[in-house]
Amino acid sequence: MKKSLIEKLCCPFDKTDLALQIVTQDINNDVVVEGVLTCDHCRRYYPIIYGIPIMNPDEYREKHLELPILDRWKEKLVLNTDDGFTLLEPMKKDSNTTSGASGLLEN
Repeated sequence: MKKSLIEKLCCPFDKTDLALQIVTQDINNDVVVEGVLTCDHCRRYYPIIYGIPIMNPDEYREKHLELPILDRWKEKLVLNTDDGFTLLEPMKKDSNTTSGASGLLEN
């Protein structure tokens, strides 16, 4: 997923902007290979796997397929995988977090 795409995406549930946390990106730093999009309003998360954001409604997501990948990322992310598809607490803002509103890296 190209980083510039974050400016065009919104939460499918409440239509608010999404925040991007990058786990892995390509060499040129313009494509996100692995990461998570999060909605601060409804507290849902949407993983990016192999460059594809998984933004299906909760009832169509297969948690057992996402868990192994989320476990690999657990050191970088704070997610509550026991309670549906919602965040345990707000994500940490660091140099790899991008806001959908500005599309710029926050420090």
